[in-house]
Amino acid sequence: MTIHKGQLIVALDVATLDEAKRLVRALEGIVDIFKVSSQLFTACGPEAVRYLLREGKEAFLDLKFHDIPNTAAAAVAAAVHITEGGRGIMMCTLHALGGPEMLQAAVQAARKEAQVAGVKRPLLVAITVLTSEAKKDNIARLVLERAALAKESGLDGVVASSQEAALIRREFGKDFVIVTPGIRPKDSAVGDQKRVTTPADAIANGSDFLVVGRPVVSAPDPASAAKEILKEIRQVRG
Repeated sequence: MTIHKGQLIVALDVATLDEAKRLVRALEGIVDIFKVSSQLFTACGPEAVRYLLREGKEAFLDLKFHDIPNTAAAAVAAAVHITEGGRGIMMCTLHALGGPEMLQAAVQAARKEAQVAGVKRPLLVAITVLTSEAKKDNIARLVLERAALAKESGLDGVVASSQEAALIRREFGKDFVIVTPGIRPKDSAVGDQKRVTTPADAIANGSDFLVVGRPVVSAPDPASAAKEILKEIRQVRG
């Protein structure tokens, strides 16, 4: 897929596949990329991803793999083989803390298994520092170190707060993918996130993908909430 600054991803942070389906239907024609993370995947497994693919949506599998190299590579290989209609996942996550051997093994597995499955290789992005972590004096340094490790290991990019996105963009260039969670529209509740930002600020700082969960998922009218976020994104893009 072509990557444009500020593409919206809605996190399907719900407990059942039926809830996920209702949300996807409510956002039909508005949102094209959805994130499946540990809650939904634990509840219903790969079927959540296959449902999205059948509906013509892009699936971001956010399971944050972090294990010994062989196990992490096997997990990535399994994720690549979640397919439907000749399509697979768009992107998946690994923890940079897993180290270079784990990250490199995951990259090799993704390349090999995408060829075997006959699908496009998913983007692999590394978790730097979780946005739920409180601000610390050394966060910027940690994020840059982990982003460097991801790039050197052959990953496509990182998951990072908007507050570090500008640093990452300057250091690693325009083609390094930055996924930013913790996106909150103006005047929305922060929840348990510590390092949040608005869509406008995230785009200005260089984020490619903006992940939004509760402000859309928990809204009385998810479609209207998503439209407001997209409106803000379009205003920044001009």
